[in-house]
Amino acid sequence: MTTSDVVSLLRQIEDTGRDPRGPGYQRPGFSATERELRDWFLAEADRRGLDTEIDANGITWAWATPPGDNAVVTGSHLDSVPGGGEFDGPLGVASALAAFDELKATGALERATRPLALAVFPEEEGSRFGVACLGSRLLTGAIEVDRALGLKDAAGDTFADVATSYGLDPERVGRDQSRLAGIGSFIELHVEQGLGLAGTDQAVAIGSSIIGHGRWHFAFTGQGNHAGTTPMSHRADPVVTASRVIGDVPTLAAATDTSAVATVGRTLIHPGGTNVIASAMSFWLDIRHADDAVVTQVLEAISRRAREHAADAGVEVSISQESYSPTTHFTADLNTRLTSVLPEAPLLPSGAGHDAGILAGHVPSAMLYVRNPTGVSHAPEEACEVDDQRAGVDALVAVLARELGVTGTPGPTGETGAGA
Repeated sequence: MTTSDVVSLLRQIEDTGRDPRGPGYQRPGFSATERELRDWFLAEADRRGLDTEIDANGITWAWATPPGDNAVVTGSHLDSVPGGGEFDGPLGVASALAAFDELKATGALERATRPLALAVFPEEEGSRFGVACLGSRLLTGAIEVDRALGLKDAAGDTFADVATSYGLDPERVGRDQSRLAGIGSFIELHVEQGLGLAGTDQAVAIGSSIIGHGRWHFAFTGQGNHAGTTPMSHRADPVVTASRVIGDVPTLAAATDTSAVATVGRTLIHPGGTNVIASAMSFWLDIRHADDAVVTQVLEAISRRAREHAADAGVEVSISQESYSPTTHFTADLNTRLTSVLPEAPLLPSGAGHDAGILAGHVPSAMLYVRNPTGVSHAPEEACEVDDQRAGVDALVAVLARELGVTGTPGPTGETGAGA
């Protein structure tokens, strides 16, 4: 077996999916790029002698020990948002491989009392089909199969068609109770997407919760027409109407609750001609807050304003929910065990969604966050220092050893951490 540390593993894929138009990455879910990254993971798993499989929902599994019940699972995702950073997702996958190497090298796996598996979840960001954590939602039944199969990407291709070309059988996707029942604990390591650890002397934190968040599609329909011959007084322009709503979003969110966040990061104009008054414009609204009632209040305020602007302009608007995840608290007993191994690690809530948050309602789940000195994520400026990357692996090794029932394994600061 040839091993690599997390830094060298990440370097192997640092050029895969680089955005040719500028900084950042383009790694859409269920794309050729994500397939290339998946194949890299499969090759690394094969080099280590792990047994691999791709399940009916496109989740990639690598078993360090023979599959069995009460398995300890770790991993993350390899896709990115458009223009995303280097670490969001891949850090957790590379760290899982590096943690396996350490557990193997120290003989910990030989003393393990539970199976260990590494997992890579597809379409976590939802950048292709609009639904975040699609793989884990399918696994847990958090999305209806018919709805998932009917999702369309920007090119109009359905998830059913794309899944087929990806080697999946649309007839088999959906909740997998037997696989869920075999997971005893899931631990996801992820670069921190905020400033909770920046400026502190701690490289790793334990996730306490993921705040409630959802995505809504606002579709405005007006009258397409000629840009040069249509008087301003005779226009029903959906672009102007939608833009007015977008401009009101920050004020309406803050007026509802100062800690609420609402974002429009994606728009679509049809037909998109420079000399054409558009006939339709859509935008996608993301709202997040720890109190699910506040999310509803923000949505209601923005929806009300959208209908008012549409009525004033003679434009129609329809609003539909694409996804919603209520505030999720990670498993208390599991977090207690993580804290016993990592007593100095702070507990941090997160405003970012993760597959661990979807799984938490079905299997014991937890998260480790690794310090990001910039606090920036979903952008090229996302960062994670080399020493912190390795500290994250040390923490993951200690936590996995504790979950695997291994005693006497060195902890992240050199003391005996597991089983202490």
